[in-house]
Amino acid sequence: MQPVTNHHQNCTSYSLQLSPSARIFEFIDQYGNIVQHFDIPEKHKQLEITTKSSVEVFEQPNLPESLPIESWKTLEEEIENGDFWEFLLPSQFAKPTALLLELQKEFQSGKEKDPLTLLREINSFFKANFEYSPETTEVDSPIDIAIEQKSGVCQDFANIMIALVRGLNIPCRYVSGYLFHRTDDRSHIAQDATHAWIEAYLPTLGWIGFDPTNDLIVSDRHIAVAVGRDYADIPPTRGVFKGKVDSELSVAVRVRQAETDEVESSELHAVKRKGFVTFTKQQAQEAQQQ
Repeated sequence: MQPVTNHHQNCTSYSLQLSPSARIFEFIDQYGNIVQHFDIPEKHKQLEITTKSSVEVFEQPNLPESLPIESWKTLEEEIENGDFWEFLLPSQFAKPTALLLELQKEFQSGKEKDPLTLLREINSFFKANFEYSPETTEVDSPIDIAIEQKSGVCQDFANIMIALVRGLNIPCRYVSGYLFHRTDDRSHIAQDATHAWIEAYLPTLGWIGFDPTNDLIVSDRHIAVAVGRDYADIPPTRGVFKGKVDSELSVAVRVRQAETDEVESSELHAVKRKGFVTFTKQQAQEAQQQ
């Protein structure tokens, strides 16, 4: 639940409160996400997890409209020489099915276009052909349910797009986070909900975010919390409890723009923290250019 620090954003502060209280341990997983874990051995009827974060989001450079068609060959060479296999193979929620392969026919002639143009088309496909409907699927629903009913939520659309993009041999990963709502923006997701989108790797551009739920290129409205192969790698909470009662999960999210006097400085010092590095705005822009 702790936002990541990368070329797109800088998590300047984070707090986690538990009720009942417990000692919190922390580690960084294989994808670079910060994970907190704890045990509560005493009996309890309710567990409350409250997190607060301050995140500085950097303005991203505009993407080109397209890439050279030769980018397919460049991508193949980078995949051969890089470490992308986890984001190319099928995963728990992003894997080929009969319905997905049928859907993939929409993009069979895809490599006649450059990779960026094709990704833009897939990203737009969902808003034009699927309905955003929170009551259609569950968190553990396979992608076939959303494909068959042509409806679902951001998690479904992200998992489906990942499976489609990997089928084109483009590395693709799942991103969980939040979406900032402005009065002049139109977004499907509710203001009190978490959000999900995808990142695809492209030559010369690196990892680029696409939001298929809203047909958006990821911008300063998107706040990333974690990345993984699909939703199964990075649910906000995961664990087990011992008892004979049923459990019910309730989630509330609030994202707001900080007031000027709440921000200490827009230029932050680079500090190391348990293997993570936070960047100044200039350093982040230089990293993005590289």
